[in-house]
Amino acid sequence: MGAQRAPERRCAMNRRVLRAQMRVRCCGTTAPERTAGPCWQLFVVMTGLVSDWPVFTWPTSSRVPTLDERGEALASLGFALAEDAEWEWCEGTTPAYHPHPLRVTLSAAAPIRPLDGGAA
Repeated sequence: MGAQRAPERRCAMNRRVLRAQMRVRCCGTTAPERTAGPCWQLFVVMTGLVSDWPVFTWPTSSRVPTLDERGEALASLGFALAEDAEWEWCEGTTPAYHPHPLRVTLSAAAPIRPLDGGAA
């Protein structure tokens, strides 16, 4: 008998799970625009190509965006946190191929919903 899976939270509007992911890019990023140093990016995870996911990039800084800043970023992409949702944090390390010593990295994810009339 297989392991039971927890029920997924689904967006009633389109029957798919929507999540936002946020992580620091320790060496900057090239998409959607190049940054010269560490920055945080927020992605709306959707079906299809990763290059098509809505993304928000904060200015170069390693400071974690506040809850209000995350809410504003989501709203600019047409989304908001799902009801009673909280950001879940994970800790990891940079990949070995990075041009610097291994570093601790943070990433976060949260269930989201489209705003009325927003992108989805």
